[in-house]
Amino acid sequence: MKIYKIPENLKAVIFDIDSTLYTSAAYAHEQVDCQVRHFAELRGMSHDEARKLVSDFRHKWAQEHDGQKISLGNLLTYFDIPIEESIEWRKTLLEPADFLSRDEKLISALTKLKSKYSMICVTNNPVLPARKTLEAVGVSEFFPEIIGLDTCHVSKPHEKPFLLAAEKTGAKPEECLSVGDRYDIDLALPMELGMGGILVTGVEDVWTLPEVL
Repeated sequence: MKIYKIPENLKAVIFDIDSTLYTSAAYAHEQVDCQVRHFAELRGMSHDEARKLVSDFRHKWAQEHDGQKISLGNLLTYFDIPIEESIEWRKTLLEPADFLSRDEKLISALTKLKSKYSMICVTNNPVLPARKTLEAVGVSEFFPEIIGLDTCHVSKPHEKPFLLAAEKTGAKPEECLSVGDRYDIDLALPMELGMGGILVTGVEDVWTLPEVL
């Protein structure tokens, strides 16, 4: 865990979901790879050819953008796959319950946080698979609202989903804390908007958030 900033008057915590509210290398990989495989099949390529295409693009993007990362949704737009299309792919391709299970430590941590703060999720997945993910780990009830890729039709990092999350919780940006596993995607822009930021390496860090905050 790396704490960048915790707002003095913290009212809302904005959580990323994937690799933040669960730790599963297998599912993290599958979320990307199932879309890459689908893309390959649409383009008549082998799976490995598509994987290399995506990997090479990410490497080139990072070189040209000071080491920053690009989300898969944004990456696919460069290959004429609109965000709306990749949204539909994810709704049918992603099955988190095949990889994830109920997390009692996370449930305990979020129970403590809920007593003090509003909580909301902002994810680059559509709302449906995001909700399935929260259900799989047993924490759906803590997040009545999810800001997904199909909510604003833009991928993080973009100000729209973060500002909407603040609005939904009734908090000002400077009263919000963004928690996620990728600095460029989950923290850099929210902090520019005045929010706090905590970088986690997985759900194990989230288990300790009640003590940290």
